Amino acid sequence: MSQLLTLSRAARLIGVTRAALQKRIKDGELPSFDGMVASEDLLRAYPSARLEDDAMLERLTTLKEEAFGKRVRERALPNSLVLAERLFEQSRDLADVRAHLQRYHAMVVRLQERIEEEAASAGSETRRALERLGSLLQEELERTLGELPPTDALAVMDDMLKVMSAHVVLHPSRHEFFVEGNDSILDAALRAGIPLNFGCSSGSCGLCKARVVAGQVQKIRHHDYQLSEMERIQGYCLLCSHTPVSDLVIEALEAGGPADIPEQQIAARVKTAAPLTDRVMLLHLQTPRSSRLRFLAGQSVTLGFPAGGEAILPIASCPCDDRNLQFHLDREAGGIFAERVFAGGLRSGDTVTVRGPWGDFVLRQGGQHPLLFIACDAGFAPVKSLVEHAMAADESDRIHLYRLATGSDGHYLANLCRAWADALDNFSYTALLADRGSDWGPTADKVVSRLTEDYADISKFDVYVAGPEGFVGQVTKSLSLRGVAIDRLSACVI
Repeated sequence: MSQLLTLSRAARLIGVTRAALQKRIKDGELPSFDGMVASEDLLRAYPSARLEDDAMLERLTTLKEEAFGKRVRERALPNSLVLAERLFEQSRDLADVRAHLQRYHAMVVRLQERIEEEAASAGSETRRALERLGSLLQEELERTLGELPPTDALAVMDDMLKVMSAHVVLHPSRHEFFVEGNDSILDAALRAGIPLNFGCSSGSCGLCKARVVAGQVQKIRHHDYQLSEMERIQGYCLLCSHTPVSDLVIEALEAGGPADIPEQQIAARVKTAAPLTDRVMLLHLQTPRSSRLRFLAGQSVTLGFPAGGEAILPIASCPCDDRNLQFHLDREAGGIFAERVFAGGLRSGDTVTVRGPWGDFVLRQGGQHPLLFIACDAGFAPVKSLVEHAMAADESDRIHLYRLATGSDGHYLANLCRAWADALDNFSYTALLADRGSDWGPTADKVVSRLTEDYADISKFDVYVAGPEGFVGQVTKSLSLRGVAIDRLSACVI
């Protein structure tokens, strides 16, 4: 019997993105029912997923490795208490099914006995009718028991995944994500690109408080914040300190845009200050566990240290790892701050003040349009953050990064971009090289011309442009002339 699956679960089982499933539904290649798909239709659309029992375990392992390539294997499973609860729930469901089957079996046996009793005392015509009915019942039983349908491989895999992870749906946004291993609900949401409201993330402030509408949670970390008796009765918990025992539906606040992110000031420590090229330095800062920076992908912050003054720099890393902040420091554009850093003014362990975040160069909320990113030189920093966030959110069926360099070493971290393209079916990467003269016009025209060669109608895309002021101005002007609406075009000057 076919089983209905949410798009998020179906995507994980097949090993494709949720956006890819949404596109096939939109194109009429995959039927859907109230936002869900049937396992039978899913197997028909992806015949390579029709797996035998042994292959299921291998496929499941592959799924886990793809999702956690950078995490240690020991954290793939939840802790023993959560695992025991999930296994208990599945055992109880199995016991309920067995009990129903036993009741149905008993009912059929009683029905057969009653038919025989009625036939024994009935007239000849009625007796023959009852005997035919009894024979039909016996034939149907033998046929049903002898022709059991094949095992639904996706349903089996889904049951296995339910032990290893929990599915969470947020209200009122309807955003979905999975909680793996011993992650808290908050950590898993941030990793999935969902900007939940939080403060300290260590159980002290209570800003990540949310109401559990359906499902069970378990406390996995100590928290000092005390919920009121009424809040406990209503089902509230701290998302930073709890993990799901079962699939969840929760009511939680999310940031709708930059205006919902408060200004923060954090003392972070230098983890790495290493050159990417002669011109660009990678500055990796780490915030305290109890004071992580809350920001949206694409935003900037003000960095400062006593001997180096201050500089406003875009964050080059994803909010899904809000403790580890990365910056691409351009020697030519970074002023005194960059000069001091390149001169060795910052070493591992030094303290840097982080203040912010600033700016509205962020992904549009609720948009499911294909995405075009255009980055020139140091404009790659905020674009990298946006690309990683878009990948985590998994809402776009196509992402294309055009990256222009005005120097031979301008495509730093090119291997990372190529790795994205190799790993993801919906991601494309195009590297361009141009000599910057006194006028940015020819350089911008080169990029836009390449876009229009690749895509006949770029007005369907959400477009994000970052780089030097002259480049950004020329590209946005050219894109507007080619039909990209102003509300579908975002720009960031570096």
